[in-house]
Amino acid sequence: MATVTTKTGQVVDRMVLDSMLRRRLFYTPSFEIYGGVSGLYDYGPPGCAVLNNIVDLWRKHFVLEEDMLEVDCTMLTPHEILKTSGHVEKFADWMCKDPKTGEIFRADHLVEEVLETRLKGDKEARGQKVVVDEEKEAKKKKKSKEAKAVKLDDAVVKEYEEILAQIDNYDGPALEKIITKFDIRNPATDGNLLPPVAFNLMFQTSIGPSSNMPGYLRPETAQGQFLNFQKLLEFNQQSMPFASASIGKSFRNEISPRAGLLRVREFLMAEIEHYVDPESGKKHTRFEEIKDMELSLLPREVQLSGSTKTVSMTIGKAVETGMVDNETLGYFIARIQAFLLRLGVNPKKLRFRQHMANEMAHYAADCWDAELETSYGWIECVGCADRSAYDLTVHKNKTGAPLVVREPRAEPLKVEEWQIDLDKKKFGPRFKKDGKTVEAAIEALSQDFREKLALDLEKQGKIEVDVAGVGSGKVELDKDLIQIEKRTRVENVREYTPNVIEPSFGIGRILYSLMEHVYWSREGDEARGVLSFPPVIAPTKVLIVPLSSNPAFRPLSQHLMMKLRRMGVSNRVDDSSASIGKRYARNDELGTPFGITVDFQSVKDNTFTLRDRDSTKQVRASEDEIAQALKSLVDGEETWEDIRQRLPEFTGQEID
Repeated sequence: MATVTTKTGQVVDRMVLDSMLRRRLFYTPSFEIYGGVSGLYDYGPPGCAVLNNIVDLWRKHFVLEEDMLEVDCTMLTPHEILKTSGHVEKFADWMCKDPKTGEIFRADHLVEEVLETRLKGDKEARGQKVVVDEEKEAKKKKKSKEAKAVKLDDAVVKEYEEILAQIDNYDGPALEKIITKFDIRNPATDGNLLPPVAFNLMFQTSIGPSSNMPGYLRPETAQGQFLNFQKLLEFNQQSMPFASASIGKSFRNEISPRAGLLRVREFLMAEIEHYVDPESGKKHTRFEEIKDMELSLLPREVQLSGSTKTVSMTIGKAVETGMVDNETLGYFIARIQAFLLRLGVNPKKLRFRQHMANEMAHYAADCWDAELETSYGWIECVGCADRSAYDLTVHKNKTGAPLVVREPRAEPLKVEEWQIDLDKKKFGPRFKKDGKTVEAAIEALSQDFREKLALDLEKQGKIEVDVAGVGSGKVELDKDLIQIEKRTRVENVREYTPNVIEPSFGIGRILYSLMEHVYWSREGDEARGVLSFPPVIAPTKVLIVPLSSNPAFRPLSQHLMMKLRRMGVSNRVDDSSASIGKRYARNDELGTPFGITVDFQSVKDNTFTLRDRDSTKQVRASEDEIAQALKSLVDGEETWEDIRQRLPEFTGQEID
């Protein structure tokens, strides 16, 4: 069975957690009464609340603290933009098909599944204890021969492990070789598969009633930010460096989404584009603040050696040694870790894995993924890429828009260079319709080649230039048409295209991984699940529980409810007939961190008990003291231990 190792070390069937999350309406399959659609989910009230709280914390942690410029760009994107960015040609995964059944597999996931199954079979044959994922097995149409316990040669085991360690590094041809070499087939039918082919993950559509403008639902929020760069730079008073940020839905037509919220076709992204001067060495002014933060790193060299053993290192050391390319990339990696830990992620289940060459996005110069360990394995939840100047450059070249930074130089720069002058009166009639092509080829000549041509022109009175598509591919120019001289040019303004560091967050993936990390159950009562969300992201902060249905409790409950809501503390009243213990248990499943009990003592002196979800400990104090304690707990200014130190502990009633 697929299992979740809880924060208390318990091992729980993943289906138990998933059943609880669906029952409490954190999420549910979309269009379920029509049979559902794979890879599409709806969030219910608690799921929406946690998601919104994660986004709110993200905005405070990044947009507010780093003074970023937030934009909200359209999800519909014309074909031309994504053609220019490279997504039309390169935004693809490799899939293979069973020609008999028509079943489609994502090639790397299939290889991973089959090899892992064989390794489990090898362990069984050697008498070693293994954990079988019953959920996956149940989905197979009939028993696969891959599931048999078969002992493998040690060399084969080693080769399988090496392949799995670098599975993300293989392209289509490499995956085809692996599939052929190890006779990988459809696990359900044992049928042969066609060679892997590239499948573009973007949803195509058309814009306008005439359908003559092809477009896509955006696969990322980044392109809208890049296209607005010049306006954002102007809004920022031409000051560099700066960052833009965007939160919104993106869409990817996943080949075979089979992992719940972790692989979906519509999802919420939060992306940052931090623009830096490439000549600055990508230094960051706040790097000193985070340089001593310890991280668990998995560099590409370790993966290529066939290992997944992480290295514990400070981010300062990682940048100093060149493992992480530069300070700005390192700064955001550290800030990502701080953010995930604030959400409640288990630090022992967090690592940063460096992309290998073949898996690197087409625009990236370096990339590290924040991966969280779940019952599905290690899952990429945040990517932090150095996109260099790729995006701004390709859009600038395509449109001619000035997606550059121009800044005055402290001192004028004198540049000696070989400059070319063309006699336009003679040049036009000489080349006619090919004139622009020839002129562009001449302007593109390097300084070294211009120097050589200047000497040839001086000696021979003419030169030859390669121009593709014109005549024989060579164009002859004489002194009457062209002059090449060395001159001094003075630059008072520096112009450059910024480089971009991009942290990209999959909010849904973070949410699901977090729910696994904070889940546990009471000792001796395994059916009683608890979600230990930190107060800042819990869907409801406080449950107000009248001790009984006594009418004297209702005014106090309603007054508390409204007072807390006006303070910005979300709460709900549960005055049902269930026992107080059951009412708290129901809300432990929802992750509600605190509870207020309204009892007969409350009627007498307006004091209340405040209960902590995880410890079930209680304190008792006045209405104002309880309200202020809750506000500071929810805002993260105090911990439960802080509250216990200053408010009297209460042990008068058992409410577990």
